[in-house]
Amino acid sequence: MSKPCRIVAVLGTRPEAIKLALVINELRRRPSEFETAVVHTGQHRTMLDHALHYFKIKPDFDLDVMRPNQTLNSLTGRVLDTVENACHRFEPNMVLVQGDTTTAFASALAAYYCKIPVGHVEAGLRSHDIYNPFPEEANRRLVSVVTEIHFAPTANSRDALLAEGVPAEKIVVTGNTVVDALRGLSELPHSWENTPLAAIPMDDSRLVLVTSHRRESLGTDQQNMCLALKDLVAAHPDIRVIYPVHMNPNVRSTIHSLLGDTDRIHLTEPLDYITFVSLLRRCFLVLTDSGGIQEEAPSFRKPVLVLRRVTERPEASEFGLARIIGMSREAIVRETERLLTDKEAYLDMSAGENPYGDGRAAERILEAITRWHQGKMPLLEPEKEFKLPPRPPLRRRKSDAVEDASAARPEKVHA
Repeated sequence: MSKPCRIVAVLGTRPEAIKLALVINELRRRPSEFETAVVHTGQHRTMLDHALHYFKIKPDFDLDVMRPNQTLNSLTGRVLDTVENACHRFEPNMVLVQGDTTTAFASALAAYYCKIPVGHVEAGLRSHDIYNPFPEEANRRLVSVVTEIHFAPTANSRDALLAEGVPAEKIVVTGNTVVDALRGLSELPHSWENTPLAAIPMDDSRLVLVTSHRRESLGTDQQNMCLALKDLVAAHPDIRVIYPVHMNPNVRSTIHSLLGDTDRIHLTEPLDYITFVSLLRRCFLVLTDSGGIQEEAPSFRKPVLVLRRVTERPEASEFGLARIIGMSREAIVRETERLLTDKEAYLDMSAGENPYGDGRAAERILEAITRWHQGKMPLLEPEKEFKLPPRPPLRRRKSDAVEDASAARPEKVHA
């Protein structure tokens, strides 16, 4: 009988924990096949700990690299050193990283320096602008250079890797693991009592969920967004904006100074993931610069307005479930009002299946790792890979919806 495959799974932020949780749990449920060690870098300490608690994951190595006002350079150096030490102690066959964080990049580099193969979950996402998002776009490209198995969530991601010269036999199209996590968590009963949302009145208002924290949006762009939100609540007395504000002090200072005393704009502390999922299920629409939320919202058929100029997750836009609108005050107001006032436009953006996954990504990842460890090819049979669902027909052309919204204010849509 062959020895178990030894896996080190590294995570440092809440999105990494959420997207690796089911993979880790499935690895640990198969101890005869896998020996698994979880490395917690602590890049996002409190938010990550909450997510690990929900998924009942206890790290084997807790590295605690976070420092006040740390730079990307200093964070990268600490992750490199500490993950290298964990690799020497555990001697894995593979280091598994997720996404595009500094933890993912530095951990992959540490594994490469130790000559340990890297498995990259959520590989191949590209915006083709290394400063948007920053530093995530460069991180994910750099991880790809040292990766042995690329777990691409969609065909678009696979094609981006192929265009960069990655051998096809090293790419597996899995679907996104966040859809696996959402399927379980969204069914759990949840109350807003004793959460940051408890003080928000539960009336007939439509809830507009807002998140914005990207480094490239700090300053003028974030100010424009705040002014747009003030315009929207002034024009629409039936909406409430709920904005969980990121812990970054540069984000918090701008948001609280411009929106802190605005009626029907509710600024909250960051939400634990279960509470956030509950809010996502109950909101009317989403304005966000988060890549993860672009993947999550389609599971609940919530239209997404993307507060960025480019996205590395084009599938939702291609399926008509999201729209990239940038950060100008005028565009935010115009596109949000279109969804608030045009029933057909809203329905077109809230139809269809999630194009990012089908809930079986973790299963595909484990099968591919198993076959890799056994020296078998292909890593996953083509018929087992994730395929995009069919795109639903539009009720009418988007250009018509925009023209109608500017000419009239049809009956409002209520969640």
